Formats: sequence, C-alpha cells, structure tokens
Amino acid sequence: MQLHTARIFVQDLALAARFYKDILGLPLKADGRDQGFCVFDAGPMSLVVESVEADAPPEDLALVGRFTGLSFDVEDIQSKYTQLSSLGVAFSGLPEPQSWGGILATLRDPAGNELQLVQQPRT
Repeated sequence: MQLHTARIFVQDLALAARFYKDILGLPLKADGRDQGFCVFDAGPMSLVVESVEADAPPEDLALVGRFTGLSFDVEDIQSKYTQLSSLGVAFSGLPEPQSWGGILATLRDPAGNELQLVQQPRT
C-alpha cells in the first residue's frame, strides 16, 4: 500500500490554483476548475486542491484554513524560504532546526492552509 493523493480545501479555487502552480511551481496535472478541483504533480504524490462553497455546511467549511500536516522536501530550505518570501508567501516564522536534525518552515496558502517545507538531515 502506498499513499498516492493528498487533498487541500479552499474557497477561492482560482487563487489557489495560481498559488500552487505559479508560486510553489507545482505542475498542473488536471484542471477541473469547472468541477471544483485541480490536481497538481507533487513528486511521488498528487495534490488535489478542492473548492468548498461559502454556503457549505460548517463541517466542510472547517476543512479550509487549517494545518494540513503536509510537508514538501527541499534541498536548501533557506534559499527556498527566501525565494517564496520574496514572492509574497506568508510564513509563520523563520526556518527552524529540529531536534531530529532536519529544518522546518511553515507557510500558508491564500486560504490559510498551513504546509511545511522540510530540509531533511544531512547524512
């Protein structure tokens, strides 16, 4: 069994699609904006960004703007942090060394979803 797809929920799909494609640089695999989703190539996985309507039930609205638990591996977190910051990406703080040897930085997409950049420990 392998994890294949992760989903993120937003209210403004057009804005989110631009962010993930143009700012984060993820290739668009499937443009289903007319059906309320976009699929991005995120390495060995697919990232599905789905629209949640403003009048959706509270449990659906709660899916937007939260910590996702998703992390993107980067080789040089400081340069990626600098690059994304210069493009207007909001981070909760500077990249921070972790006790397990890696470095993390948490960013927010336009919907407020939190994702992380991770630089794995050097071996």
